[in-house]
Amino acid sequence: MRAAVCTEPGPARSLARGQLPDPVPRSGQVLVEVRGAGVNYVDALFVEGRYQIKPPVPFVPGGEVAGVVAEVG
Repeated sequence: MRAAVCTEPGPARSLARGQLPDPVPRSGQVLVEVRGAGVNYVDALFVEGRYQIKPPVPFVPGGEVAGVVAEVG
């Protein structure tokens, strides 16, 4: 799958296009074919390394998506 990947903390323009393995949903999960994604202020803080929670890199920021359920685990 294609994704905007944060490989190190920095400005949002430092996000890189990346290719990640296709996810496989487990029991109780769904796989969404994303048609649109939002990036909000908290996402920017994550990318800049300024939020109180600092995810390990690399990570894909964002949690707001809209799309089509492609698979059910």
